[in-house]
Amino acid sequence: MTTSATGATPGSGPTANSMRRALKRARDGVALDVTEAAVLLQARGTDLDDLTASAARVRDAGLDAAGRPGVITYSKSVFIPLTRLCRDKCHYCTFVTVPGKLRRAGHGMFMSPDEVLDIARRGAELGCKEALITLGDKPEDRWPEAREWLDAHGYDDTIAYVRAISIRILEETGLLPHLNPGVMSWTDFQRLKPVAPSMGMMLETTATRLWSEPGGPHHGSPDKEPAVRLRVLEDAGRSSVPFTSGLLIGIGETYEERADSLFALRRISRAYHGIQELIIQNFRAKPDTAMRGMPDAELDELIATVAVARHIMGPAACLQAPPNLVDSEYGRLIGAGIEDWGGVSPLTIDHVNPERPWPQIELLREQSSEAGFELRERLCVYPEFVQRGEPWLDPRLLPHVRALADPETGLALPDAVVEGHPWQEPEEAFTSSGRTDLHHTIDTEGRTGDRRDDFDAVYGDWEALREAAAPGMVPSRIDTDVRSALATAADDPTKLTDGEALALLHADGPALDALCRIADDVRRAAVGDDVTYIVTRNINFTNVCYTGCRFCAFAQRRTDADAYTLSLDQVADRAAQAWDVGAVEVCMQGGIHPDLPGTAYFDIAKAVKERVPGMHVHAFSPMEVVNGATRTGLSIREWLTAAKEAGLDTIPGTAAEILDDEVRWVLTKGKLPAATWIEVVTTAHELGIRSSSTMMYGHVDQPRHWLGHFRTLSRIQQQTGGFTEFVTLPFIHTNAPVYLAGIARPGPTTRDNRAVMAMARLLLHPHIPNIQTSWVKLGTEGAAEMLRSGANDLGGTLMEETISRMAGSSYGSYKSVKDLIAVAEAAGRPARPRTTTYGEVPEERQRAAAASDGHLPELLPVLE
Repeated sequence: MTTSATGATPGSGPTANSMRRALKRARDGVALDVTEAAVLLQARGTDLDDLTASAARVRDAGLDAAGRPGVITYSKSVFIPLTRLCRDKCHYCTFVTVPGKLRRAGHGMFMSPDEVLDIARRGAELGCKEALITLGDKPEDRWPEAREWLDAHGYDDTIAYVRAISIRILEETGLLPHLNPGVMSWTDFQRLKPVAPSMGMMLETTATRLWSEPGGPHHGSPDKEPAVRLRVLEDAGRSSVPFTSGLLIGIGETYEERADSLFALRRISRAYHGIQELIIQNFRAKPDTAMRGMPDAELDELIATVAVARHIMGPAACLQAPPNLVDSEYGRLIGAGIEDWGGVSPLTIDHVNPERPWPQIELLREQSSEAGFELRERLCVYPEFVQRGEPWLDPRLLPHVRALADPETGLALPDAVVEGHPWQEPEEAFTSSGRTDLHHTIDTEGRTGDRRDDFDAVYGDWEALREAAAPGMVPSRIDTDVRSALATAADDPTKLTDGEALALLHADGPALDALCRIADDVRRAAVGDDVTYIVTRNINFTNVCYTGCRFCAFAQRRTDADAYTLSLDQVADRAAQAWDVGAVEVCMQGGIHPDLPGTAYFDIAKAVKERVPGMHVHAFSPMEVVNGATRTGLSIREWLTAAKEAGLDTIPGTAAEILDDEVRWVLTKGKLPAATWIEVVTTAHELGIRSSSTMMYGHVDQPRHWLGHFRTLSRIQQQTGGFTEFVTLPFIHTNAPVYLAGIARPGPTTRDNRAVMAMARLLLHPHIPNIQTSWVKLGTEGAAEMLRSGANDLGGTLMEETISRMAGSSYGSYKSVKDLIAVAEAAGRPARPRTTTYGEVPEERQRAAAASDGHLPELLPVLE
């Protein structure tokens, strides 16, 4: 059945039996499938009455569970059309215009800050609490005039202006920005999250043909591709942004396509718990558009879609239908299962539907009351997210939200004074707190518990994740002959095809032994027999983090028993102690602490350099770089430049995990995408900031993912030459949430470790000559085996190591120089110290290390 949702011909609908079955399933609360949903979307007359009655019961159950039975909400807002320029060409849109028309009307390409703030101030005087900022997608990509306006006013792009004007609205008016800038990248979300408690973008439809086929309503609009818009919704969830989305019905989609759209929204809502509301909006034809002759979506279409959406999304979902797009039929919308009227403005028009004025709030109150509901005001961010707090609300926004929110209900305070408050970084970010001795006691007392008490909520929906992980964990079929692949590897590993490489990554038994011998021969020819190591100290300056990495047992909430943050003096003290015992490097990484400003990383680097000028600062993963850049409003290049000036020498290439988003989005809820990791390291290399490179494996990955990762690193190195080494990081499963949830494997096998090490040597040859093994993850015997399989480097003494130990590694946090030399000797090889960039270590540093070896200061952990 492919019945069009508009203009259906008589007799083309569902059979009476199929309608009865679907209605019964809805009444009984049985989960619907797409086919049944498509049938119910066509319910009319008494069937529609039956459907809406069951939908209303589902809605009422949700309101009861949320603690606000009989309440219907709205947001008192002002509508700010920041720019009406857009790179898209939707065939039904009258919001978008062109530069010539704006000039003739006396308008700029963007609203000026004064124009925006004038509307916001007047709204605040009327008691509005939301500033709905709506604009076209990336206008500078299409219109030179938009680019010129941004350049003239000092903004790199439209998102930068949105961020800046949002801060001014917060500080000067007290309204809360709700941002609708269209399609956003993961990085855009990081830039905007600190300045807006909620954002939104309509999915509209998942019907790709309406975008891809000439004449379709979205044809010629790059930002309306359904796959792109679904990615935005997922990135919002990954970034813990309360997000509004929804459908535009009646634009040519079939009932099946409409049902599919609702199920796509449910999938994302289940996976991330971040969709705060769904808007079901009915198409209204407008003059002077390509779709002016298209019939409006009928009221029954809207009512049926609301009711089906309620059944699909469930009682916890929040559903809205714009009241200005129906002709006073408010009671029918309430009866179909909505519990929200959306934004209603006493000041501004609906610029997207200018011909449809907002209803008066008192009229909505009366109509709601007639249906048995009390009208209550909410904020732009829904009460559930107000009450959840972090990580959904950035600490810099909390004072603004709390000034307007009822702490008991999360709804708007009716008598709140709407006035500006400073938008600023939290004070005293580097106050020492929590279990600051964890670097030592993790080896003696251990961690408090194996998992956080918010385990079932903080990482997303485990069942949805299990479904998402399953396809990526299916092994690949290997057709290539291993013997011929071994011959190619021995002759010239740079000529290995992907098929041959995959065959070798699966090698076992005698074939694996042969592979490791070949890798060891290549290692000997490339870098000789010396095993290198570095006298270094790890300093993990905080473990407070809300990113939601599902493989990480290090991250804690600030209130957790094992949480800690070091002061700048403590960081500098540890660096000074490391220098005293011969270290040439400190490796510093930490959690993405919501209270740390983006400049905190500069302060850390400066603190070390001021205390120990000769110490090499190897610090801040690409995730931390992006966090710093987005918090300061700087570009990645600008932030790295400033970090270098503050004392940063090199960066660790961690946060890579597997550079394949199929795997990354199972491993982590909110970490940076693969493309952004690549952008950070390549930008660093261009600035003369070298980095290591890493791969964490043995979880929800397969050898084909390892191969893709190696190929990506090789391409980057051939482009920049900036990697100092490659480090294998076997997954430590013991306390990892994704393992405790029954999704990940219990780490790599010995076979996996040998194959990965050997293939790292072969596939990265000759571009990355230094291949490092991790003794903290593999232990002494495991590290020695890796030295016989292609590795030439043992990494560092570490002195303290918290991340792997929190995950459950049992190999301690410190290896003396003598210990590392013994590992090399076990592999039959000599050892020598190195610097971060694999240079010679000064004699003075070697003497200091030898004098203190095995006799570390009290602050450092010493294992008996």
